[in-house]
Amino acid sequence: MSRTSPKNSIIVVGCILALSLLTSSAWADLTDDQEHEQHPKLASSRAYTELDEELDTKFWHDKAQSIVAEKLEQHRKLNENRAKNVILFLGDGMSVHTIAATRNFMGDSNRQVSFEKFPYVGLAKTYAVDERTPDSASTATAYLSGVKTNYGTIGVTAQVTRKDCEAGIDTSTHTASIAQWAQEAGKWAGLVTTSRVTHASPAGVYAHVADRKWEHDGQISKDGCSAELNTDIARQLVEWPVGKDLRVIMGGGRAYFRDKKSMDEEGVAGLRTDGRDLIKDWQADKEEAKYVWSRTGLNELRLDETDYLLGLFNASHMSYNGDRLRHPELDEPSLSEMTEAAIQVLSRSEQGYFLFVEGGRIDSAHHATKAHKALEETLELANAVELARKMTSEEDTLIVVTSDHSHTMSINGYPYRRQNIFSLAPNLATDEKPFTILSYANGPGYANTYDAEGRLDLTGVDTTQPEFQFQATVPLNRETHGAEDVGVFASGPHEHFFAGNYEQSVIPALMAYAADIGPFAQDKLNKIVAIK
Repeated sequence: MSRTSPKNSIIVVGCILALSLLTSSAWADLTDDQEHEQHPKLASSRAYTELDEELDTKFWHDKAQSIVAEKLEQHRKLNENRAKNVILFLGDGMSVHTIAATRNFMGDSNRQVSFEKFPYVGLAKTYAVDERTPDSASTATAYLSGVKTNYGTIGVTAQVTRKDCEAGIDTSTHTASIAQWAQEAGKWAGLVTTSRVTHASPAGVYAHVADRKWEHDGQISKDGCSAELNTDIARQLVEWPVGKDLRVIMGGGRAYFRDKKSMDEEGVAGLRTDGRDLIKDWQADKEEAKYVWSRTGLNELRLDETDYLLGLFNASHMSYNGDRLRHPELDEPSLSEMTEAAIQVLSRSEQGYFLFVEGGRIDSAHHATKAHKALEETLELANAVELARKMTSEEDTLIVVTSDHSHTMSINGYPYRRQNIFSLAPNLATDEKPFTILSYANGPGYANTYDAEGRLDLTGVDTTQPEFQFQATVPLNRETHGAEDVGVFASGPHEHFFAGNYEQSVIPALMAYAADIGPFAQDKLNKIVAIK
C-alpha cells in the first residue's frame, strides 16, 4: 500500500475543509425559508382595493403604447427654439427617494408630481471639490455658475478654502452666475425662496464668499475676519451689481438686513452690528421699487407697475407650507404665490428673464427628520412648477427642476400599495416591534428609535402627525445630506439636452446654451467646435 506524502495530505485536508465551509450554513445559499423571509407575503390590507383595470394585460400594454408614442413624437420634432426665458426650480435636499415618497403622499405610487411629467430626465453628480457629500453652498456654485468648488463656499473657485478671509476677496477667484449672464444679455433676473434670501442656495445667484455663514456682518467678525474687507451676503445683495439689479427678491431673512438695535414689522430684532438698515438702502437706490413683508402686502401690490420687488416675509426662514396652512394667522405667501408674482413682474421684460425658485424648507425638514413636512414642501414645489408651466409657453420658456443634494431618508419595509406613507410598516422586525416606513440613516429621530433598553415600541404612537421625527439609526442632532445623484427634469427649448448623467456644473451651461447667453452662447460654442 503506497504512502501519502505530507504535501498531498495537506492538499486533501484543505479540500475537505473548503468543502465543509461551502456546505455549511455560513457559506451556503439561503434556505427557502430564509429567502422567503426577505420577501414576505403579508396579510392583505383591509384598506387596499384593487383597481380592476390593473388586473388586465391590456391596461399595462396600452399605457406603455401611449408612452412610446409620446417619445416618438418628441424625437420627431425636437424643440430647438431659443429660450427667451429660463426658470430654474430647486428642491433643496429633494432626493429621488423624496420624490417617490411624495407620490405616495399624494395617494398612490402610480401618481406623478408635476415635473415628473416633463419629457426629459437626467441625473446630476453632486460632489464638491473637497467633499464627497456636498452642501448647498458648493452645489449652488455648480448649478448656477458652472464651476465646482469647496464645501461651504459660494461663488468662488476651489482656490478658496472655507473661511479664507483673504482668498475670498480676490476677484480673480469669483465665478459668474447664469443670473449675471442673463443681465449682461439685457434680460431681467430674480429669485424666490422659502429660506432666507441670504441662505446658501439663493446666495449662489449673486454672492461671492469664503463662508456660507457670512450672511450678516456680525458673523464675519465672529469668525475672526474683517467685516470691512469681507462684504457679507446681505450687503452683496443690496450693493453689488448682480444682486442690486435683481428685479425680484422674495423669501425670508429680514433680520439679516437690519441692525440688532432695530425691530422689524413683527417686533423681531435684527442681527447686524453696523447700524445699517439695508432694506431702506435698497429702497432708496431704486424707482418704482416696492418692499413688502406679508402675504397681505404682496396681494395689495400693483405688479404691473412694479419694476423692483423685495419681499421679506419672515425674520429668518419662512414657515413650512404645511404649518402655514394649519395656522392661517401666519401671513406669509406660499411658494406658488411668490412664483406667480415673480413671473408677472419679470414677464414685462421684452428681452426675457432668468428666475431662480427654491423650495428651501425640504432640506430643513429632512435635517430634523420630519419627513411629513419634507413631503408637504416637495408637493408645494411641484405646485409652483405646475403653475409656472401653465403661465409660460414651452415654445420660449425653458423650465428645469433639480436638487442640490440628497438626504438619507429611505422608503422601507413592505407597505401596502396605498398605505399612509407616514405610518408603520405592516411587517414587524425580528424583535417583534414595528418600524416606520420612512426612516433615516442618522439624525434626531434616533430618539424615537432607541433608548437605554433597546429599540422603542412605537405601537400606539401617532407617526402621521407633522411634528413626528422619523426613526434614525445613528444619533445626530441634525441629519446629514446624502451623496447620491439627483434628478434633473426639463421642459421647453433644448429640453432634450438634459437627458443622461453629467456633472452638476453642466446644468447652467445647458441652460445658457438654450438661452444663447454667457460663455455658453451658441456662437461661442460654435467657434470652439470649429477650432476642434
